[in-house]
Amino acid sequence: MSNLADLPRTWDLTSYFPSLNGPEYQAFKTALHADLRAALAAAAALAGLDSANVSLWVEQFLAHEQLSARLGHLSSYLGNVNAADADNDAAKRESAALAPAAATLSKHRGELLRAAGATNDAIWSTLTAAPALAGAQHTLNHLRAEARHRMSRAEEALAADLGVDGISAWGRLYENLTGQLSFEMHWPDGRHETIPMAQRRALMANPDRAVRAAAFRQGNLVWAQHGETFAAALNAIAGTRHTFYARRGQPDFLTRPYFDAAVSAQTIDAMFRAIAANHELPRQALRIGAKLQGTPALAFYDLEAPRPLDPLPPLPWAEAVILVDRAFQSSYPALGAYYRDCFTRRWIESEKRANKRSGAYCTGSALTGEQRVFMTYADTMHDANTLAHEIGHAWHSHVIKDLRPSAQDYPMTLAETASTFAEKIFLHGMLQDPNLTESQRSFLLDQECGNAASYLLNIAMRYEFEKEFYTRRRNGELSAKELCELMTRMQRNV
Repeated sequence: MSNLADLPRTWDLTSYFPSLNGPEYQAFKTALHADLRAALAAAAALAGLDSANVSLWVEQFLAHEQLSARLGHLSSYLGNVNAADADNDAAKRESAALAPAAATLSKHRGELLRAAGATNDAIWSTLTAAPALAGAQHTLNHLRAEARHRMSRAEEALAADLGVDGISAWGRLYENLTGQLSFEMHWPDGRHETIPMAQRRALMANPDRAVRAAAFRQGNLVWAQHGETFAAALNAIAGTRHTFYARRGQPDFLTRPYFDAAVSAQTIDAMFRAIAANHELPRQALRIGAKLQGTPALAFYDLEAPRPLDPLPPLPWAEAVILVDRAFQSSYPALGAYYRDCFTRRWIESEKRANKRSGAYCTGSALTGEQRVFMTYADTMHDANTLAHEIGHAWHSHVIKDLRPSAQDYPMTLAETASTFAEKIFLHGMLQDPNLTESQRSFLLDQECGNAASYLLNIAMRYEFEKEFYTRRRNGELSAKELCELMTRMQRNV
């Protein structure tokens, strides 16, 4: 175990492809594009699903499943290369060039929706009972339900093509831009230093409140400089969705997100009513935090900071690796073994350096059955918790890797269950660890109290912000100033 932290902190992506634009990569990409075009042509040539062509449509469902896995493999690889090096122009070009392939796959899916929506229940049951589709029934029935809301065949094809330079392009712009952002950090001792934006969040968990405040304010100055760009992206994405929802017979803009998340409006409304009725619980946690800190209230840059009763020293990577390992091994040995395997196979990218994308995520490939974890570790207990969180996502993908590709697809509502579960295992294991210091124990318990504000105030506020934004966006675009004012108003409501 002691050797795990000595392994390289950059990941190994060679099991995807030995190199970007190498012969293996080029052959895979060329074959994928050709197979996508062939599958679309074959599906478009088929008549609607009937008793005479069930077997042919089964072949198309199988083709779509495999093509999705192959495109996902390529997309995951390029996403990883871009996240690890936001200055890699070749990877950015390849990511942009991947968009037409995604559009072709979307068109092929449109043909499947055509088949699912225009047949009777008896024939549909015959198709879903096909032995080759065993284990895919949930995905198929979800597709049939979606087929009730689609535009004409030509309109859906046009929407897929426009998405290449439209809604998906805004996402690429955001990722490319944020991966290159940095800010001038004004340290309390008078030093000025250029810091990658990916490292800003760790600074806002620093024990020194002056450090946290400086990172927050200086970082916000940079975000504000790009406010109009981000506002344009949000307006374009929301406007496009409104157009599609209306043409697909879904005038309520929440209908599709609820469908994709596999929840009902009644469930979401009940959950947020319960949260609103108990806002005083997380507010109390915030008041106690402010009292411990000796301030009238907590600022945004105080929300993830350790309390000053016994400030934590920096937590080096080697120590964090051991803490997470002990927690997993004591509470869930199978997860602990997988965690160690992630290190020995170099599936974790944690190095702190410039030109990395901000944030953390987990990704993987249904073709290889492998996962990858991306983060920027910055010597805090919060980062150790992030490591546990992302390993939870990876473990989830690992335990279902032998299912057919379509059965490995799950909504966000389920995805975050696995990661939160891993966080709780980390917390439980840490609290049982006899080597845990009192300051670390206090920090973990304080973080649990802080989660009350995060889950019951912050997330609920973001939901209300997006709902109000989409409501207002029906009547026109919102400026960057209006978006900031809307966010401020929603924050004050909680």
